[in-house]
Amino acid sequence: MRTVDFSPLFRSAIGFDRLFDLAEAAQRVGEESYPPYNIERLDENRFQISVALAGFKPEEVELTVEQNVLTLESRKSEKEGKTFLHRGISARNFKRQFTLADHVEVKGARFENGLLVIDLVREIPEAMKPRRIEINNATPSNVTQIEAKAA
Repeated sequence: MRTVDFSPLFRSAIGFDRLFDLAEAAQRVGEESYPPYNIERLDENRFQISVALAGFKPEEVELTVEQNVLTLESRKSEKEGKTFLHRGISARNFKRQFTLADHVEVKGARFENGLLVIDLVREIPEAMKPRRIEINNATPSNVTQIEAKAA
């Protein structure tokens, strides 16, 4: 797959850094395939990310949020002395990042049947929600006419 270099645009575009970062991250998504995950929309403002983490313990997984980026990282310790005839369950270190939209917050995370389930909620502040503005009627008694002289 061909990659696009956005560096020439940085010289003339100001304030679009986040957009370029998202475009570059979208290109890298094809490269990253571990661990597999699902993103589910539960309703208009609730989402859920499910990450397949078979063989991982909660203490081996770290989940952090910083500046609209949710990072899931693990440092799996290899057990010495095991001899595998076939190793189909991957247990390698990983780091996966998800970019969150504005006002999306992580509400919790839990392990369920080998899946790490992360609950997300979009909470829009009251000041940003649409509100109805009352339109007042202008009554004719408030209108005064100014006499004009002909030139």
